[in-house]
Amino acid sequence: MAMQAREIEELIRESFPDAKITITDLAGDGNHYAAEVVDESFRGQSRVAQQRAVYAALRGKMDGKAGELHALALTTRVPE
Repeated sequence: MAMQAREIEELIRESFPDAKITITDLAGDGNHYAAEVVDESFRGQSRVAQQRAVYAALRGKMDGKAGELHALALTTRVPE
């Protein structure tokens, strides 16, 4: 079953409660999303470390063929 944007945001929010999170359904099919996560906790981390932290927050929802979330284009950054 496909995930809803709200569900993706809730999972990310659990790990990044103060983040500015924007979720966009790219294809309108509930399977291909883009997420932008802006959080102070990313300061000093490499982009790879930032993205790994967000993927970890998704708790395996993207894992394997049975993953509920098919594709997520992820952008992370620190607040300006």
